[in-house]
Amino acid sequence: MTAKDKKIQLGVLFGGRSGEYDVSLVSAASVIEALLNHEEFEITAIGVTRTGRLACEEELRAMLPDKLHGHVRLCASIEAAGSGMRILPNPPAAARREPDVSVEIIFPLLHGTYGEDGTIQGLFEIADIPYVGCGVLASSVAMDKDVVKRLWSGEGLPVTPWITVSAREIATNLTTIRLAAENALGYPMFSKPANLGSSVGVHKIHDETEFDGALRDSARYDRKVLIEKGIDAREIECAILGNDIPMASVTGEVISGGEFYDYDAKYVRNESRLEIPANIDGDKAEEIRTLAIRAFRAIDGAGLARVDFFLENKTGKIWINEINTMPGFTPISMYPKLWAASGVPFPELVRRLIRLGKERFKEKSARKTDRQA
Repeated sequence: MTAKDKKIQLGVLFGGRSGEYDVSLVSAASVIEALLNHEEFEITAIGVTRTGRLACEEELRAMLPDKLHGHVRLCASIEAAGSGMRILPNPPAAARREPDVSVEIIFPLLHGTYGEDGTIQGLFEIADIPYVGCGVLASSVAMDKDVVKRLWSGEGLPVTPWITVSAREIATNLTTIRLAAENALGYPMFSKPANLGSSVGVHKIHDETEFDGALRDSARYDRKVLIEKGIDAREIECAILGNDIPMASVTGEVISGGEFYDYDAKYVRNESRLEIPANIDGDKAEEIRTLAIRAFRAIDGAGLARVDFFLENKTGKIWINEINTMPGFTPISMYPKLWAASGVPFPELVRRLIRLGKERFKEKSARKTDRQA
């Protein structure tokens, strides 16, 4: 094989110690399947168990659909290499009769805690390994719904009204919290963990009888809980692709099969549907696309993100709800569907994201880190 024909050694990382473990597995299978017909990649599957341990070969096989076994190499080990690390596939190089090749770029399809919050991105930075998606800062800021709202507010972006309370406060002072929330937000309102995704731990609170139970459950998942004003609105989403010059997709609308788009509505029940492009006024769609790019740039995003909005029914006002720096890549996920409707089919989308990760790494590697160098 010539240098020109050399395959890109891609690592697909999935699973993880998160409430979104199962979503991650489906995302990884979708990405791997999308690349099977492209000769430029050799894929190594890297699994992380629910307890945060590197999955062994038997566990990896259980984490992937049977139809993918034999099309990917399974991660055998992660070892130190100079100041970084090498991720080696199984079987060893001697059995493959080829040079020992480590993974050269990673697609971290880890959603939620320990995967989308900057922690794994920090490991890649220390190990000097290219990866797909946002860096440490953007990932950690976007994951913390309280911090990102504060940042966007400072940028003059329209964020959903909210208050933040700690799990300790919830355990000791719920009555005071309830009265403050009623005064500031009114019913209905939502409670949600500050650092999680896929609507895990999210509750719609209709009245005071539901308040205590909702907050206690949200606090099971994080030390901070957001209480947000309930907006009577349509949920509109927009996908971002790019590094320094990001592009926005067409808009899409989530039409939930439940009262709101919770975990079951997203991944369990079949009643929810997506309308792409969203049936909204062209000027409103363009305003959402512009706001999405502004929100992405405000966190110093890279590669990809999905920005979620509320389009208020009564006033037509647009509110930014949240941003996801590693949105789902399942067959029903909004992010790839939005780009497909924008003229970028799923396999090409994945390839572009990998190229963007390599470009960002190359640009960063060219920067000086020592004034004497």
